[in-house]
Amino acid sequence: MAGVVLEDVVKVYEGGLKVVDHFNLDIADREFVVLVGPSGCGKSTTLRMIAGLEEVSSGTISIGGRVVNDVAPKDRDIAMVFQSYALYPHMSVYDNMAFALKLRSTPKATIDEKVQRAAKVLMITHLLERKPKALSGGQRQRVALGRAIVRDPKCFLFDEPLSNLDAKLRVEMRAEIKQLTMSLNATTVYVTHDQEEAMTLGDRVVVMKDGITQQVGSALEIYKRPVNRFVGSFLGSPPMNFFTGELVEAAGRLWFDEGTGKLPVPEVARAELRSRVGQTVVLGVRPEAISDKAHARFQTEDNQLAMQVTLVQPLGHKMDVYLATDRHPRTVAQIDSYAEIRRGETLPMYFDMSRVHFFEPGETGKNLLST
Repeated sequence: MAGVVLEDVVKVYEGGLKVVDHFNLDIADREFVVLVGPSGCGKSTTLRMIAGLEEVSSGTISIGGRVVNDVAPKDRDIAMVFQSYALYPHMSVYDNMAFALKLRSTPKATIDEKVQRAAKVLMITHLLERKPKALSGGQRQRVALGRAIVRDPKCFLFDEPLSNLDAKLRVEMRAEIKQLTMSLNATTVYVTHDQEEAMTLGDRVVVMKDGITQQVGSALEIYKRPVNRFVGSFLGSPPMNFFTGELVEAAGRLWFDEGTGKLPVPEVARAELRSRVGQTVVLGVRPEAISDKAHARFQTEDNQLAMQVTLVQPLGHKMDVYLATDRHPRTVAQIDSYAEIRRGETLPMYFDMSRVHFFEPGETGKNLLST
């Protein structure tokens, strides 16, 4: 295997449309990196430039220490797994997996050894004589993985490989992909728009928007310390709640005035926010950091807002409770499923102020706290 380095990579299409803007990333040998972001953010284009399927407008891409900008895709020693599987319908599973090796004039005995070994790892040995049309979606995805594995590439590239599977199978397959790449000690670049996939799979996650890298780090680091409002809203399900309000001083303390009530600014944030008294800011809080009084482990008498319950969605061990104030009609709290909360009632909802974030206004407003 080998590392992948992208230095100041730019992609501009005809007409001046810039889809990737000065992208920099150093992927270590055997690291699993996920590129995540909404549709059109440039993540698939970046992957295709690594694969050689798209030309780089400027900047350099290196694989295993070799600059590959002008190297043909077949000579980059990478294997790509697509969303559509891209299997040959007239070939058996065995022949689909063996095809790239046959093109390299690999000895027949070596081909058989590699295909059989990959099939055993993927538990598809019993499918080797079948045609793709006789396989389920999950089985076809395993065949596509097997075709990549037999090549022993320097790097695996995955372009939204689970998008065509149902929800249950997606969960199963992403666990299998993670275990597989770990067992192969594979350097992996994985593209998805699904933030759950990004958080569960990646050693590091790259969050992109409009061709620009917003934040790079472990999933937990990004979840806990988003650098801006966009990143805070993108990772997490349900997403982070946002309240627009004003910072005010009263009774010698700093408060966030939501418009229908005030929340105390935590002590650790006061020094950084005091210069913004009188200014509009955005408070961000995860659904699990809001609770009713009976189940809040963090309540005090002044860290709550009166909120009306608009919808309750039981989810087994927890439930999503949709809430509203006059100023903010849609907020979600995640609460233990045995809480007795009914639609239509108005409750004091408590905020864990040690876990809130403060952002500048705007879609990509920066996080105002350094920690």
